[in-house]
Amino acid sequence: MAKYIFVNGEVLDPNGMHSGAHDVLVENQHIKGFVKRGEGVAHTYKKIECKGLTVCPGLIDIHSHLREPGFEWKETIASGSRAAMLSGVTAICCMPNTSPVMDSPEVLGYVLEKARQANFARVYPIGSVSIAQKGEILSPLYELKRAGAIAISDDGYPVKNAGMMRRALELGRELSLPVFGHEEDLSISKGGAMNESPLALKLGLPGMHSVSEEICIARDIELSRVTGGHSHFCHTSTWRAVQLIERAKDDGISVTAEVTPHHLWLTEEAIKKYDTAAKMSPPLRQERDLEALKAGLKEGIIDCIATDHAPHDPDTKRCEFERASFGIIGFETFLHLSYKLVLDGVISAERWIDAVQRKPAQIIGKNEDFSFKEGGLADIIAFDPKKSRIFTKEYIYSKSKNTPFLGETFNAVIQHVLINGELKVKSGVEEPLVGETGI
Repeated sequence: MAKYIFVNGEVLDPNGMHSGAHDVLVENQHIKGFVKRGEGVAHTYKKIECKGLTVCPGLIDIHSHLREPGFEWKETIASGSRAAMLSGVTAICCMPNTSPVMDSPEVLGYVLEKARQANFARVYPIGSVSIAQKGEILSPLYELKRAGAIAISDDGYPVKNAGMMRRALELGRELSLPVFGHEEDLSISKGGAMNESPLALKLGLPGMHSVSEEICIARDIELSRVTGGHSHFCHTSTWRAVQLIERAKDDGISVTAEVTPHHLWLTEEAIKKYDTAAKMSPPLRQERDLEALKAGLKEGIIDCIATDHAPHDPDTKRCEFERASFGIIGFETFLHLSYKLVLDGVISAERWIDAVQRKPAQIIGKNEDFSFKEGGLADIIAFDPKKSRIFTKEYIYSKSKNTPFLGETFNAVIQHVLINGELKVKSGVEEPLVGETGI
């Protein structure tokens, strides 16, 4: 494996130790160390020119859907992990709502083998809480852990039975597996198509009230209080949810939360023209929610940003709004929309890298592996924070194209991606690699 040095970039270190004018050395699959810019190193290192670029650890997305096995026309493990890699996302966690469901070691093994064969972004499977995600019988959680599960979830469906959630949290505590909750009371929200609001009434669409999410979060906070298990709240979307999570953290309860880029930048106004690309679950909320989510992220109440990458084929989106599938692709817009928070002054660059790399690694128990220091895995990206481009289908690498962000002008463009010490993406203008004419 080659030796690399990222030179002349501005390092953004989530640990705060080597941010600024440093070069990053890589040997084999690991970070060798950091040197001050211009100090020079042995000519055995291949030089990756990063002038004007931000150099940081690769993004980690702890909530995505790769659709395989069972829905390969929407996405495959290869196409999804490649889309992530090309977008600066070097590790992804995939949800279990496949067919068959990831409720057995055999299905998890299949996913991991497909990811190994693809050799793009790292893939970490999330096992199902219940068999077939039916909420009736717990999955064999010990076996799922041994097979490689980094968390458990019935995402796509809420765990309706509080007793089952309690048992999942108890076993999750024993196994050091967080329980990722899709927080929704279907007795309130089932059949809804958008946020319940005056706009929904005007558009003639059935609504999904925010209390559906909030009462489930409140339930699982109390279950985590009782069990000591780790509840992680997926795609948090309401101002009240932020308040509940803040109180739980103040009480010392083991909870974490994520927010998606689309819930940070879009409100229900995005569907005024019945745009099914903006139909998602939980639905886009209102300005009050959006501002609370941004504030919660800035203050650390919301721990991290995750895409909820949910690819769909055109037929399930090009139909009546009520019949359309929920979901939006997210890998290709993750860097742009999350770093926009920095460019717009919502959060600092330090908080950004914490939210897209350090916190996600901690939540899935991989903080040592992904520590951006000597000995850590060499998953590194370099992007141009000032370069902009219009987001078109040309920049969508997923098999699916369902996004409301087409035509938007985005800043922050990926130039280099290194995964496990291997240079996967190399673009822009660079000096020749030492001893080679290029890659």
